[in-house]
Amino acid sequence: MTSANFQSQPLPPTPTDEEAIRHLKEAIASGKHWYIALLEAIGLWQTTEETVDGRLYRYLIGGDAFDWLLLAERLCREVDGLLPEDEKTALLFHGKPPLGLAVDEFEKLIGSHKYRQYLNYFYGVTAEEALIQTVEEEVHKERRSLGLSKGHSSPDEAYSRIYGTTQSEMLKQFRREKGYPRSRSTGLTELKEFAYWLFKYRLDHCDKARVASDTNKALEWLKSNAVTTTRDDQPEVHGETG
Repeated sequence: MTSANFQSQPLPPTPTDEEAIRHLKEAIASGKHWYIALLEAIGLWQTTEETVDGRLYRYLIGGDAFDWLLLAERLCREVDGLLPEDEKTALLFHGKPPLGLAVDEFEKLIGSHKYRQYLNYFYGVTAEEALIQTVEEEVHKERRSLGLSKGHSSPDEAYSRIYGTTQSEMLKQFRREKGYPRSRSTGLTELKEFAYWLFKYRLDHCDKARVASDTNKALEWLKSNAVTTTRDDQPEVHGETG
């Protein structure tokens, strides 16, 4: 999958990005619903990585997974005070949009290319993190059924069941492949990259039936925990992943 229309290097805001910001402000001022205006602005946006007031915003994870909510947060900064605070908080912190749009309408507003990249992010980051959480919960239940303390468990058992080795070993391999330095802490951006890398690792090293089963397990966890998504409700791994 390519990203020819969505640059993959850190650059200052382009004229198109300035146009996106201007469109957002003018559309809201003209009375258009702020969420629709926001999605249209996202469709116009070009830059994939920038630093604003000392904070790194990386909108494209692993070169082809679009973190649209992070870009939404960035654009909301530009219209601070013009949006209903409760609706903005629900979107940015809980992924709950103020309008219930059909999938094809959402795709049309942000563009088909970004929508495919969003699906990569959904399956590669959101669902992968949900899979790890699901298996961790299974481990905790098993330990409780055996009368073992939950406090003595760790993510390593879940990682071993999913990826065949411990969390620390997977993180070391990820950083080695990416050329990242070893560190005691992991920032949010790196965690997202790590999740996407784990997703691709699982696709490469597990049989298709196992991948499908694990992905279904993650989707069920997201559904049971009322995680809002803007995608077709397909139980399979989407094909746009590389």
